[in-house]
Amino acid sequence: MSKLLIHPRLDDVGGVVQRVTPETAGWGYVGFEAIDLSPGAVLSRPGDDNELCLVLVAGRARITAGETDYGLLGERSSPFDASPYAVYLPPHMPFTVRAEGKLELAICASPAKGGLPSRLITPADVGQIERGTGTNLRYVRNILPDTAAAGTLLVVEVVTPGGHWSSYPPHKHDTDDAPNETYLEETYYHRLRRGSGFAVQRVYTKDGSLDETMAIADRDVVLVPKGYHPVGAPHGFDLYYLNVMAGPVRQWKFSMDPDQAHLPY
Repeated sequence: MSKLLIHPRLDDVGGVVQRVTPETAGWGYVGFEAIDLSPGAVLSRPGDDNELCLVLVAGRARITAGETDYGLLGERSSPFDASPYAVYLPPHMPFTVRAEGKLELAICASPAKGGLPSRLITPADVGQIERGTGTNLRYVRNILPDTAAAGTLLVVEVVTPGGHWSSYPPHKHDTDDAPNETYLEETYYHRLRRGSGFAVQRVYTKDGSLDETMAIADRDVVLVPKGYHPVGAPHGFDLYYLNVMAGPVRQWKFSMDPDQAHLPY
């Protein structure tokens, strides 16, 4: 079994479906959790050295960050429906999430020095853009792009129609060579619209030191420590993924696989 592919733990009594830390991933920046909360359940944490982005993947919740009550948030019952609500939190800020109905919550994390206030990110802030053409068309929702204020964290959602490719043509961001390319660790949290079936993700380097092709099921996480990492969604199975990226320079600068560099991204 691939060390890059993490299956969900759906029997966790605390509702933790996925938990990735720098220690478990063997890298220095990105952390990710997916948590299911039942109606009325409360998640409270004191904050630590990480800045966070709380993403309401599906469902509604009341979120408090420090002394700020952001009220009742969330409009979508599925991550395929629309752009999300999210809340940005600086390091060492306590927060509470109270589920109003069934809630799927993502916690995206990376180390940061702080100095920014918490803030609400609305669907209007996120928007949705089309990227690619033909069977490379997908829909991108920039939750926390490198043009928005944060220390190290980048967060984005992508919806890929069945029969299409995504994160394609293949690109990489594993070299600390800004502004040409930046070193960014990355996680992919996958959802399949039907809750069944599979998608495909390959993570590879040109020198062959890493080359893994994985069948992706609903709620799997794929780690991308280095290399190119395209994704394919089979016909009839729309795919969603939530990306978390972080590294020493907060810019998304990548290089294309030379074999596919002639194709538009």
